[in-house]
Amino acid sequence: MLRREVLKMLAALAALPTRAFAADAPLQVGPSPVPFNAQTVPNRARALAAVDYAPRPAIPKEWQDISYDQYRKIWFDTRNALWENTARPQRLDVFPPGLYYPQGIEINIIEDSAASPLLFDMAVFDSTDKFPDLPLNENMGYSGLRLRADLLNSGIYTEYNVFQGASYFRGIGTGEIYGLSARGLALKTGDPMGEEFPEFTAFWIETPEPSDKSVTIHALMDSPSCTGAFRFEITHGKVLDMEVEATIFARTELSHVGIAPLTSMFLFDAKDRARFSDFRPNVHDSDGLLIHNGWGEVIWRPLANPTTLQISAFGDQSPKGFGLMQRKREFSDYNDLEALYHMRPSVWITPRGDWGEGAVTLVEIPADLEIYDNIVAYWRPTAPIAQGAEQLLRYNLQWGADPAPNPPELLRVTGTAIGGRPEGGLVMVIDFDQGEALPEDLSMVEVTLRSSTGTTTPGILQRNPETNGPRLAFTFMPEGADSSEFRVQLRIGDAPLSEVWLYRWTKT
Repeated sequence: MLRREVLKMLAALAALPTRAFAADAPLQVGPSPVPFNAQTVPNRARALAAVDYAPRPAIPKEWQDISYDQYRKIWFDTRNALWENTARPQRLDVFPPGLYYPQGIEINIIEDSAASPLLFDMAVFDSTDKFPDLPLNENMGYSGLRLRADLLNSGIYTEYNVFQGASYFRGIGTGEIYGLSARGLALKTGDPMGEEFPEFTAFWIETPEPSDKSVTIHALMDSPSCTGAFRFEITHGKVLDMEVEATIFARTELSHVGIAPLTSMFLFDAKDRARFSDFRPNVHDSDGLLIHNGWGEVIWRPLANPTTLQISAFGDQSPKGFGLMQRKREFSDYNDLEALYHMRPSVWITPRGDWGEGAVTLVEIPADLEIYDNIVAYWRPTAPIAQGAEQLLRYNLQWGADPAPNPPELLRVTGTAIGGRPEGGLVMVIDFDQGEALPEDLSMVEVTLRSSTGTTTPGILQRNPETNGPRLAFTFMPEGADSSEFRVQLRIGDAPLSEVWLYRWTKT
């Protein structure tokens, strides 16, 4: 599945016209509700993990074989949304099945501690006369769900959160557009034997009261290796906040598990434009991995689009947080009127409780087009999850322009550029923001600069006249090396002045 196409499709569906006549097929919940409590989904996941994995039945093949353009010809009529024309603060939409989504999902609505199924009904969708007449079977179901709310107190309900496809979900802060994705769990990412993609197969949405600021969603996850019970408490705003609690039930030993995984796209920036003939100066949904590790360091790792698969592990104990950031925030940084990359969110993950020993893991996959998601970041615990074990996970997800906590005493990295020198070697340039802790006299600043191979010059620190922040420039001579690991930090005496800049250079 190309998520880039999915994001374009979501934007296209949101822009499609609605019918000229009144909607007459609102979403309906079924009769005979059943009791629901905090243990309903964990109990179901536990029971499911006790038996062999069985793939869910599929919708008719004709639905799976439609084209991307055909799928765009059917869309949900938002006037049929659940809780439309009520005092409830949310609106719930659904997505049609087909194309990338060969199986329907189960959706339940909780009210008064009882759950009722959301009934599947093709009448909630509208379509053009170009959408084919396709057969239905007993396995038909919606492919995902979308939340909307009155984000600007304008009376217009705008989308801010989507669950659709495998265990993927996406969010945005108010005024942003969709970019990177999160997942419930990552299994065997980058493994030579292939990755396993768990799926959210069922959802339970708690009916919000008129005064509620948040909405709560429960999800059941299933996969050959494990099952899972998830609870999301979601609060929209300038920063979209998600409190996540999940229990993983291992069918097999989970030796390569990714917790709180994020998936993004990075094609190029000023570090490597030679491979791309493009009028835009940058093309990416995220430009760096930010880590606040358990030892108090703040690390910035610029993302790369390597020519071969690249996996980096940043060992840690009890991490304070990590996330994929989009720090370039001006239209001129991208010069793209369609993709609007300057409006894509960053995502920051804050662990709840002690996550113990492990590594923030970054997977960078070669890509030649921006339609491919080629960046994955997650927490990989050192200890595997044993077969038959139950593992509780708790963390917070925040989606926004700059959701990460920024220590005021540390200068942030704002840009990295690399280029060849006529006399040989590479010039590397790192820009930092100004910051209150930056002294007027830059000679007071000590530069810590190390490379694992080759040689570097000591570096020159100057003030960038446009930002008034410091710029460090140094020359790197590879001396035959195919790769090198860099570590750079600005310091004053024994105290750090900037984030730690870590970067892996590879020969192209």
